[in-house]
Amino acid sequence: MLYVQNKIYKMDSFEINKIVAAILLVALLLIGISKLSSVIFYVEKPKTPGYAVEVEQSVATQLKNEGETAEQKIDIAALMAMGDIATGEKVFKKCAACHSIVKGGKNNIGPALYNVVGRKIGVVNDYKYSKALAGYGKEWTFEELNGYLIKPAKWIKGTKMAFAGLRKEKDRASVIKYLNKNSDNPLPLP
Repeated sequence: MLYVQNKIYKMDSFEINKIVAAILLVALLLIGISKLSSVIFYVEKPKTPGYAVEVEQSVATQLKNEGETAEQKIDIAALMAMGDIATGEKVFKKCAACHSIVKGGKNNIGPALYNVVGRKIGVVNDYKYSKALAGYGKEWTFEELNGYLIKPAKWIKGTKMAFAGLRKEKDRASVIKYLNKNSDNPLPLP
């Protein structure tokens, strides 16, 4: 029974069937339009989602060889030609929060870096190095400094230096030149 303005109407089964048929017709139309539009506007999906971005890298990725990190093969002479000492002094301000660069400077959070280029790694007196740096056994060459400055924690695993690194090659080369200049006997550039 259906009540409309105080009148009672009886709904017979035919009217109920019309309402149900209308609802089903709308549902079928929506499904049909969806299928028809996907046929008309067909888009072929790629086999692999996303885009392959090809990036030319001038520095090779670091490789593992029997548990030891392999040295990266780079043209250090070309890299050092990119840098200049004035830029290195500006970029070094990031490092100055933890490191001293003056002759006779004291160790801060990090060791003093005067005379660092050419020095054995992990040998500054009165500074407690991480086991990784103390046992590394190499010297701070131009190549070692470049690799370390890219991302210290990745270059020497276990180092306690929490610096994100310098991504730009020019910045790294400039800082290395600046470090080399701040020495009693600067090494000749490659």
